[in-house]
Amino acid sequence: MTSNNVFNICVLPGDGIGVEVMAPTIAVLQRAAARVGGFDLRFEEQRAGAFAYRDTGTALSDATLDAARRADAILLGAMGWPDIRYPDGTEIAPQLDLRFALELYAGVRPIRALPNLPTVLADPRAVGIDFVLIRESTEGLFASRGKGVVIDDREARDTLVITRKVSERLFDFSFDLARSRRQQGRPGLVTCVDKANVFTSFAFFRKIFDECAARNPDIAAERAYVDATALYMLKRPWTFDVLVTENMFGDILSDLAAGLCGGMGFAPSADVGDDHAVFQPCHGTAPDIAGQGKANPIAAILSGAMMVEWLGRRHNSEEAVRAGGLIRDAVDAALTRGIRPFEVAGTDGTGAIARAVLENI
Repeated sequence: MTSNNVFNICVLPGDGIGVEVMAPTIAVLQRAAARVGGFDLRFEEQRAGAFAYRDTGTALSDATLDAARRADAILLGAMGWPDIRYPDGTEIAPQLDLRFALELYAGVRPIRALPNLPTVLADPRAVGIDFVLIRESTEGLFASRGKGVVIDDREARDTLVITRKVSERLFDFSFDLARSRRQQGRPGLVTCVDKANVFTSFAFFRKIFDECAARNPDIAAERAYVDATALYMLKRPWTFDVLVTENMFGDILSDLAAGLCGGMGFAPSADVGDDHAVFQPCHGTAPDIAGQGKANPIAAILSGAMMVEWLGRRHNSEEAVRAGGLIRDAVDAALTRGIRPFEVAGTDGTGAIARAVLENI
């Protein structure tokens, strides 16, 4: 655990480009910590993922999970590989196992328009996109992971689960985040995204949200159906602040939202609980470009920025919070000065992008 302003980070590089984006992310974190001062980061690498499963028969060992539990934060690359699967055909996904094992109920997906990137929206207001999608990460439809049933080869069933305990924590987290963002000039608005007009489970979800909204009268609260929200994301995403939703809805909407701002290579994320947190880029292992030096490390670097800010707030380290902002500013500066990843028709690979960010710290 933390001592003398030293934060212990469990590093899980994973598979494919997960490994490739991890080294530059650590380099940027170390540079930012040294530049700001007042805290240090200690990294301990552990193995997990599809290739670990192929080689050892275990995707997430007890030793790795214990190391993750002991750490102050977990930094993850990306995990999984198309040709390596469990006997039932499902993907190797220790990142999901971590969410359940560590009770990481709040999936945090910041969506922000980055400078000098092409946008899919022609409206000039799109440059003002800056919202956070909070995806419940341990229940909803994902509660059925590994528990679905096929009956007589004629029908299949998975069960959606919404509990009061998790929903209350999720909504409290969302209102606290909106309050924090309001101090930075954002609206201070939480929107509950559901399908309460059709499903009892989502009517219950909205009822709990309304109760939480009543306890937070200083923060505006809205409700929206998920289908309408998908439309609004394309029509007026700059009006959003904090969106909170169920696991599967959040899984889908977060990818749509990432597409508004350049794609998955620019999309950071965190999965946060009361005692632990995992930080990782939203993208996968990208077998089609793995080993070619083309991977965009920006999503991983921005996830690292989220990590040091979370550590700073959790442990009252203003320096760590400042380091996170410094990293984001360095990414913006690198893009402004012309760095161009492959997925936006550029020619800059992992190394060039990392050097550009480091030069701006």
